[in-house]
Amino acid sequence: MIRYALLGLLQGLTEFLPVSSSGHLVLARIALGVDAPGIALEAAVHLGTLASLLLYFRRDVVCLALGWVRGGEERRQLGLLLVGTIPVVAVGLLARGGIERAFGSPLLVGGMLFVTALVLLFGDRRVGRALRGKVRWVDAAAVGLAQAAALLPGISRSGATVVTGIGMGLTPSAAARFSFLLAIPAIGGAALFSLLAVARQPDVNWAGLAVAMGCAAASGLVAVRTFLRIVRAGVLWPFALYCAAAALAVLVLGRATA
Repeated sequence: MIRYALLGLLQGLTEFLPVSSSGHLVLARIALGVDAPGIALEAAVHLGTLASLLLYFRRDVVCLALGWVRGGEERRQLGLLLVGTIPVVAVGLLARGGIERAFGSPLLVGGMLFVTALVLLFGDRRVGRALRGKVRWVDAAAVGLAQAAALLPGISRSGATVVTGIGMGLTPSAAARFSFLLAIPAIGGAALFSLLAVARQPDVNWAGLAVAMGCAAASGLVAVRTFLRIVRAGVLWPFALYCAAAALAVLVLGRATA
């Protein structure tokens, strides 16, 4: 049960803080010899992080759902989310094999963590220049491409999408809100894909999965609230330093165990 709880907590925190959950998975596997989570555990933690998003943005989700019927600005926002989701679906389906192989390359993972560090430093310098609160169609497409790039291990989804939004001229609050709403269909799709695979497994530790899901939901909710405060304050450089240190750790440990 402890392993389930720890993996759930780790997934919830690193999914939403800009430090790359996939990069931490590779680092843990190299440093501690921990096997990659099975498909059932992946489904549980994805459901947990999805629950944390739905809970935090419950009012936005309800408004968007009603907007599908009423039309207006809410329907426009749904269209923006659809545009932003298309790239990650396309890349996930077309390049799934290559992405899975990337998890076995510490050199690539370390390099992508360095890229995340540079992206966060760029965002830290751009925060004060972002003035626009309304997401445009081109913004949605750019943020969607950033989310697709984050399928590579070591690229932080939240970091890449929020910084892309800020770079396009959005205020930190607007960029973060769109980033997290965009994560709902992405994480939901990953959870559904994993659940379909779980349905074919004969032996599943449902109690352990429930613990992992609960821990991921709790830590994910804390991470969302924390990151939103940090983004509004415009302070991203500590995460950049952390990602650079994690990159060095992956590269050094990866070479040592090769």
